[in-house]
Amino acid sequence: MSHALPRGGTFLLACIAGTAIANNYAIQPALTAVATDLEVPAPVIGLVPTAALVGCMFGFAFLLPLTDHVAPGRLVSAQLCTLAAALVLAAAATGPVPLLAAYLLIGASAGVAAQAGNIAGRYAPPGRRGTGVATVAAGMSAGILLSRLAGGALADIVGWRRMLLVFAAVALLGAIAALTLLPRQRPRPDRGYRATLASLPPLLRHHPQLRRAVATGGLWYFAFNLIWVALALTLARPPHALGPTAIGLYSLAGLLGFAALPVTGRLTDRYTPRTVITVCMLTAAAGTALLATGLDSPPATALGLALFDAGCFAAQAANQSRVIALDPHRSGSLSSVYLVLYFTIGAIGTALAAPLLDMAGWQGTALTAITALLLAAALGRAPSASQLGRRLIARTTPHDSNDAS
Repeated sequence: MSHALPRGGTFLLACIAGTAIANNYAIQPALTAVATDLEVPAPVIGLVPTAALVGCMFGFAFLLPLTDHVAPGRLVSAQLCTLAAALVLAAAATGPVPLLAAYLLIGASAGVAAQAGNIAGRYAPPGRRGTGVATVAAGMSAGILLSRLAGGALADIVGWRRMLLVFAAVALLGAIAALTLLPRQRPRPDRGYRATLASLPPLLRHHPQLRRAVATGGLWYFAFNLIWVALALTLARPPHALGPTAIGLYSLAGLLGFAALPVTGRLTDRYTPRTVITVCMLTAAAGTALLATGLDSPPATALGLALFDAGCFAAQAANQSRVIALDPHRSGSLSSVYLVLYFTIGAIGTALAAPLLDMAGWQGTALTAITALLLAAALGRAPSASQLGRRLIARTTPHDSNDAS
């Protein structure tokens, strides 16, 4: 690519990715307040995070491929302006239907975070592509981790509606910066937009390892959303009865997961993604088991969340490296398929959180998440068909000494 990002361009993309993706999670500590304000049951408001993830899924499917067709400055700024408008609509919602509709649009626009990573890699200087993508991934992780804290604190100070308006203002600032600083040259794709979309579904059929990556990643993202949404609802209810700020503070426990990201890449290169994913899932399961013992002890809850988040974040980095390695020349298309299905399964977790919590309680919800994590560990550890074939060939091929005899 002849036009590189300007100085500070990668950092700008990381900030955009973090502040954009944060909108999928910032409302969660205030869900009980939203339910009270709109006078609707908690299970209905529990669908708000689901709507955001469903919207994000559509963004990954239909908007992520646009990075091959539209100039970065125009594409990113347009999506951030749409995100700001959707946040204003959510802030003005008078009932659950317009709120859910707004969050579908918020999720789709927040998918600009994935586009930011693609742009950082595409326009990085020679030999710096990995660094650019990792920088944006760190920004996304920081946005996910700190979103609940920022959202909860702002909801306590100014109310949940004005909190959404603050995030809308941040999106508009990002749109102005993107239009000013990001490249304005349109890429030259080797195929049209429709042809690009048509080429995505066959990838899942042609790459068995992509199917395995989707299954393992989907299981832990299902558990991730199940735990965090159920946690926010549980802590807001008696006997805990915590406010949005106190609930948001628990997201700081996820800093361990953020700190583990720089190490994950080196461990993946040294020990293979399979090994890293297995260890990460066992770590996340151990953290969830600690959470299942109860939420009466804040230090124990924070430790459980730290282990849980560290396992999920590190496993995701290892899994995405496995997806990219399938065909580096089509990594954008492969990532699009992976993220769409990954978020689809995660959306199921958010949708089930409130009903499962009402039916099985906190312990039952945590045990469901542990089951998903252990299944991901087993599936991630199982050898692929190609690896089984190589082992079979190695066992049936005579050794040189036997040939000589």
